[in-house]
Amino acid sequence: MASSLPQRRRVAAYAVVLRAPDDGDEWVLLSRLAPRVSAEELWTLPGGGIDHGEHPRDALIREIKEETGLDALVGDTARVYSAHLPTLWRGGSRQDYQALRLVFEAWVPPDAPEPRVLEVDGSTIEAAWVRVRDVRDGTVPVTALVSEAMADHEPFRKQRLAVNALIRRGGDLLLTRISAVGYHTGAWTLPGGGVDHGESPTGALEREVREECGVDCEVGGLIGTHEEHFSGTAPSGRYEDFHNVRLIFAAQVPEGAAPRAEVAGTTDAAAWVPLADIVSGAVPVHDVVRAALAQAE
Repeated sequence: MASSLPQRRRVAAYAVVLRAPDDGDEWVLLSRLAPRVSAEELWTLPGGGIDHGEHPRDALIREIKEETGLDALVGDTARVYSAHLPTLWRGGSRQDYQALRLVFEAWVPPDAPEPRVLEVDGSTIEAAWVRVRDVRDGTVPVTALVSEAMADHEPFRKQRLAVNALIRRGGDLLLTRISAVGYHTGAWTLPGGGVDHGESPTGALEREVREECGVDCEVGGLIGTHEEHFSGTAPSGRYEDFHNVRLIFAAQVPEGAAPRAEVAGTTDAAAWVPLADIVSGAVPVHDVVRAALAQAE
């Protein structure tokens, strides 16, 4: 039997925004509902209603900015959730109410400021990064939408082909240090990076060494390979299930080459590092450095 109550439908867009710093925890961006919406403390995904004629992704970018103060990038696809509340008390009367929620993946830069609410008299009063484990174990009270979306969410899967150079000078190795926007921040690694579509591995390596160290290199033979698989925050801020496959080449630079770091990249220093400091552990290095040295023997 059809309901005699007024029928109302609301279409809204929300986002799962995750980050994973090197501390090993995963964090999700949440907004706390205002007391007029929920008398008890309750957190939800950032987002809100789509205005007439507004694209859902544009609406979500606007809502995230209003509720968290952050500029977000939003993915292209969404999951759809429906909640039917046939006798909802809303706006001073009973309604036959349906909420359709489009939940996207979104991300913000790693160096984004702390979240804060910008809108006045809105439906949320606080924004914060919350540990995912606190959401899942009930330490932080969340809406049903958060629980459903987090259970369904899968990190963006990315596989990357990269090239790295093992460059020696006497008892030193030419290394670069991973910056704050890269994963494994502070560790020293072999110069190199991703191979662009259509680019040759040796050409990519020459380009990357020039960008990261400010020197030209001559690429030699292939030493070996290295791969790693982990979940973490990419330089863009996107939380990824990341599989990195590296080709490691021997390379040489001109006599007396003085490395200098690139500006605003995933590395913040370039230097000749004594092999003895690498072996002793005095200098923290990425696993690829030890793998390359072992394969080069």
